[in-house]
Amino acid sequence: MGIINVTPDSFSDGGNFLSVDAAVAQGERLAEEGADVLDIGGESTRPQSPTPVDEPEELRRVLPVVRELSRRLPNVPLSVDTVKSEVALAALDAGAEIINDVSAFRLDPRSADVCARAGAGVVLMHSRGGVRDMASYTHAHYGSDVAGEVMAELCARVETAEARGVSREKIALDPGIGFSKRGEQSVAVLASLDRLVALGYPLVVGVSRKRVVGELSGVREPADRVDGTIGANVVALTLGARIFRVHDVRAHRRALDVAWGILRSRGAS
Repeated sequence: MGIINVTPDSFSDGGNFLSVDAAVAQGERLAEEGADVLDIGGESTRPQSPTPVDEPEELRRVLPVVRELSRRLPNVPLSVDTVKSEVALAALDAGAEIINDVSAFRLDPRSADVCARAGAGVVLMHSRGGVRDMASYTHAHYGSDVAGEVMAELCARVETAEARGVSREKIALDPGIGFSKRGEQSVAVLASLDRLVALGYPLVVGVSRKRVVGELSGVREPADRVDGTIGANVVALTLGARIFRVHDVRAHRRALDVAWGILRSRGAS
């Protein structure tokens, strides 16, 4: 899943793809590098006090990119990263097939209804709090079993989504690495991905260039954390994750294809 941030303030690549032409060119490049899905986001949830984006501005950023990529890359599913039901509705009408909600429908429950009516795929990510603080440590309070708490909270969100009509087969789960979690808590969740996989939903891992990678590798600049991100994602693959949301598609495509080939020889599925 290749990342396209059409934002001025994302933690790693904010401002790089603000124009429609730049974002579409990035989408085409990521698809050429091997992205199976493109994930387009118009509102940052970076750790350093992101600026909330109102609905008209988010629509202005996202919709032209969705429309043009849908036209140019008709065989590449498009995902839109949003917590707003009206943005989700407009994005699906414009050609998106997946809604990636970092609040798992907490912040706008109507998004579940929109996705259910459209038959859209959904990614439900674990987080706590709102857009301003969900990537901070404000809500990073857990007991001795961090992964267990994440699983319980995600299961509650799944129950809500299914109760509102979202089909089970349309749901993927994201444990929200770096969201409402300190570094050691994110590591604990990554080490327990097999427990989340056992819930029976496809698992999305979004660890690309994040703080936890920098903490483990000693690399300060997010753009330089490619190698560390690959390490984390290869381990995640061995634990059952199958969808990887990344900035650096080519390197991940090659590394994960090799790792997958080896795992398949051992009977992995």
